[in-house]
Amino acid sequence: MFGRKKNKQLFTYDKTGKVPVIRASICTGEKVAGFKELESGKFEDLMLIRNDGDLKEFLRLYDVKEEDIKREW
Repeated sequence: MFGRKKNKQLFTYDKTGKVPVIRASICTGEKVAGFKELESGKFEDLMLIRNDGDLKEFLRLYDVKEEDIKREW
């Protein structure tokens, strides 16, 4: 109950229709990871990135390579 980590399952996404993106705020520096649809440009935010551990967790959960991520301001 307390102190145990649950095994998080891997999630999939449409690799042909979506691109992994990290959006960063210029003012506050807040970063959000998610996926952007290529056709509509709609962004789906999934995870707040506070440090390198959060980024690695996002990469692991969604099976994304760091070089595939685009960054937007």
